[in-house]
Amino acid sequence: MKNQIEIRQATLQDIPEITSIFRDTITHINSKHYSEKQIKVWASAADDIDVWKERIEKFYFIVAEIEQAIVGFAYLKNGNYFDGLFVHKDYQRQGIGSKLLRIIESQVMMNDFDVIKSDVSKTALPFFDNKYYEVIKKQKKNFKGLVFENYLVEKTL
Repeated sequence: MKNQIEIRQATLQDIPEITSIFRDTITHINSKHYSEKQIKVWASAADDIDVWKERIEKFYFIVAEIEQAIVGFAYLKNGNYFDGLFVHKDYQRQGIGSKLLRIIESQVMMNDFDVIKSDVSKTALPFFDNKYYEVIKKQKKNFKGLVFENYLVEKTL
């Protein structure tokens, strides 16, 4: 039997689990597409607790739980910019990302936008492609002095 995925608003108390998922997912999943140096720098963003507090307080930020354990999270900025989606490395391909995405898309529609946009990693691109997102452009983003290749994608809702 499949475990029930519960979705709820994130709280500041969730930060340790959220940052752990963020770091582990980048380290274990994104390492297929980015260099060791890029992975180290990207994963270090987990340490900036003030940024995570601000995201939870200011953005539409949700977590997915299975049996009270956080297994993924997603957050939406400025009404229609999908700023982050991470699923625990041990819970990939179990429908968690899809469920978080559906709820984020519903929130975008409730915010009266008909297009959702996101910058997605090379690793996440097939997931978004399967959900009918279109690549607007391939881009190079600078983060902490390193260049990361990713994609601006959007979907009409």
